[in-house]
Amino acid sequence: MSAVSDRLPTFPWDKLEPYKATAAAHPGGIVDLSVGTPVDPVPELIQKALIAAADSPGYPTVWGTPELRDALTGWCERRLGARGFTHRNVLPVVGSKELVAWLPTQLGLGPGDVVAYPRLAYPTYEVGARLARAEYVAYDDPTSLDPTDLKLLWLNSPSNPTGRVLSKDELTRTVAWAREHGVLLVSDECYLELGWEAEPVSVLDPDVCGGSYDGIVAVHSLSKRSNLAGYRAAFIAGDEAVLGDLLQIRKHGGMMTSAPTQAAVVAALGDDEHVRVQRERYAARRTALRDALVGHGFRIEHSEASLYLWATRDESCWDTVGHLAELGILVAPGDFYGEAGRDFVRVAMTATDERVAAAVARLR
Repeated sequence: MSAVSDRLPTFPWDKLEPYKATAAAHPGGIVDLSVGTPVDPVPELIQKALIAAADSPGYPTVWGTPELRDALTGWCERRLGARGFTHRNVLPVVGSKELVAWLPTQLGLGPGDVVAYPRLAYPTYEVGARLARAEYVAYDDPTSLDPTDLKLLWLNSPSNPTGRVLSKDELTRTVAWAREHGVLLVSDECYLELGWEAEPVSVLDPDVCGGSYDGIVAVHSLSKRSNLAGYRAAFIAGDEAVLGDLLQIRKHGGMMTSAPTQAAVVAALGDDEHVRVQRERYAARRTALRDALVGHGFRIEHSEASLYLWATRDESCWDTVGHLAELGILVAPGDFYGEAGRDFVRVAMTATDERVAAAVARLR
């Protein structure tokens, strides 16, 4: 166990427990805005698809049913602008966090190989490198990295935690740089359908990748857009050579999406209306929380997309966490996502309308 502990950082959210206890003691109850877990119902058509596929006694396949692959390729072409996609360009995964954590290992990376990720980033990029015993480096500008021994370059747009969106020009320049240096580029785009003040673009957009998917992979999730975090439904898309190798590895590892979940994903990707309805919910919560935070003395940076507000009072993030906990509001400290976030907190919009209204009232 000590060897495992040496390889992995402390699980960040364990540090929040004392502040959670303070917030929970508020007379009006806790408003937990610290994690991005959906709270709204799973759309009925998705529940029905899951139930209809409940009698699935046999093993599912790692690659998924042909119907699932049709749904994945169709959605990528319709929503991301991908062109000429085939089933070899898509692969379902068991939730995107699993993919992020184990991708360096599945790619065969190890000591001496380098994994790069944004300076402010979801902690699992680093964890994945650590699990593979690879080296890791955080960047501000990916094209300024030393490409020597760099094997995997993570992008994240829209960003968790900041909500920053990379422009089409930035993406195009980075894709060209990665190809020039033979670096696999993997773009985490799980919040792509939640743009507010900017329109997020995929690396699979032909204007970005030039119509070729060589050396690029995009990661997508249904957790946020369709409230399916509990289903563990996600997929990757892009370079068929990379996905083909991963398919073989994942077959040996038994990394299968359940058959009922596969059926649910087909229903979810075939319907845009429930996404529109969910976006409206989040937009209303975002406006209410943003106005209340600004009125309380916060400054909001980036936050043009995703499910979070990146907020600061120009003080230690833990002082801010403590201040809000006294109001019964729990948020995530910015240093969970890197030292560069030490003066910020991440405020999630994933609470019920009633709880968001309670937070707004307390902030005012």
